[in-house]
Amino acid sequence: MAITVPRRQLFIGGQWTEPLRRQTLPVVNPATEDIIGYIPAATSEDVELAVEAARKALTRNKGNDWSKASGAVRARYLRAIAAKVTERKSELANLEAIDCGKPLDEAAWDMDDVAGCFEYYADLAQGLDSKQKAPLSLPLDTFKGYVLKEPIGVVGLITPWNYPLLMAVWKVAPALAAGCTAILKPSELASVTCLELADICREVGLPPGVLNILTGLGTEAGAPLASHPHVDKIVFTGSTATGSNIMTSAAKLVKPVSLELGGKSPIIVFDDVKIDKAVEWTMFGCFWTNGQICSATSRLLVHEKIADEFLDKLVKWTKNIKISDPFEEGCRLGPVVSKGQYERVVKFVSNARKEGATVLCGGARPGHLKKGYFVEPAIISNVTTSMEIWRDEVFGPVLCVKTFSTEDEAIQLANDSQYGLAGAVLSNDLERCDRVSKAFEAGIVWVNCSQPCFCQAPWGGTKRSGFGRELGEWGLENYLSVKQVTQYISNEPWGWYKSPSKL
Repeated sequence: MAITVPRRQLFIGGQWTEPLRRQTLPVVNPATEDIIGYIPAATSEDVELAVEAARKALTRNKGNDWSKASGAVRARYLRAIAAKVTERKSELANLEAIDCGKPLDEAAWDMDDVAGCFEYYADLAQGLDSKQKAPLSLPLDTFKGYVLKEPIGVVGLITPWNYPLLMAVWKVAPALAAGCTAILKPSELASVTCLELADICREVGLPPGVLNILTGLGTEAGAPLASHPHVDKIVFTGSTATGSNIMTSAAKLVKPVSLELGGKSPIIVFDDVKIDKAVEWTMFGCFWTNGQICSATSRLLVHEKIADEFLDKLVKWTKNIKISDPFEEGCRLGPVVSKGQYERVVKFVSNARKEGATVLCGGARPGHLKKGYFVEPAIISNVTTSMEIWRDEVFGPVLCVKTFSTEDEAIQLANDSQYGLAGAVLSNDLERCDRVSKAFEAGIVWVNCSQPCFCQAPWGGTKRSGFGRELGEWGLENYLSVKQVTQYISNEPWGWYKSPSKL
């Protein structure tokens, strides 16, 4: 099946706009290593144009066209976008799979979630109207007060390549629902579907400048966006190192940021589980999306009583995963996104072996695939807590394993990380699951599963995994500013100062 990558330009002020420097970046199919298209490469000059367009859209017609319009008005646009995504689901899934390498079945699932996210935030946008002027209970009857929720302004949204469209929409949908205007800067490694989102916005008649989309390198487009004085907030998903740089840049302007960063999440498997069921969740938690998940439960802690049987079955199941071109029927593991990512993953496995760990399976190119950035899913045992493979995020299909004997030991090992994005616990003892859930130093906990994500539930981490929450009502609050209005309602003067007429 021949898939053509549309040739798009930057999307600024509701128009396709050629980059001022006329530069492009290649789109590489990670399954074949072939160049299949080009995306425009924005630079700081284009960022200026996009910010100007977003600010105009924010204040156009005194804000009545967008930022001060009713939530119901914005909801209509979000629902129209959702309908178009559903209409173009097959096309978008094909583009996602060929651009970032995820299996087609996963990409199609992502498109359902994209449409669902727009629908969800359309409902919340409409609900905002009834929440305006929420009364405050004040201790003095001479005053009354209420709260207004207003859009924070122009927001910069910088997103990753593992869920190119879905993670962009996690930000775009609530930002637009809140009444913000936005500049989206997707990863240069996978931007194609984000440009198609621009085409959808144009189709549904989204007011010009409400959403602007700039593709390009992080250093050339992302950094100028993050540091721009007329961008009111930055929301970023990506590496901890880049997140730290964005914080530094924002601090100079006292600009708020929300950051969803790296992870090295644990999955604890107790000895009372059904082993086959737990094995599958363990695999899904680390190998879904080709192992490229910030929340991957990539540190397996398995009870010593079942460790041998569990690992034997885990290796057999893992070797049975179908690794192939993402478009082959039944594909469950495609290539990682780029040559650089492939080399990084393979090096992590090699370093683990050099440090004394045991590679039970995987970690190299599959024998039947001579091209593409494919890596067999790896399981690594005999790991110590000082090893790189235990401490650092791989962002690939690599699972490291330790055993434990007590619940307290498992919790201590689970929390032995600079990260705190997620954690999973597998046990038939639900009271134990509750204790472990409370003990995890993480923003997300899964019980008897790993990786399910719903747009109704908050998403975000602690420690060096960042701060702030996306999704759910918390995701909308990310883009709202709270204003209190207090009114003096007594007919009597305040009486603090003596009137000159009474002196």
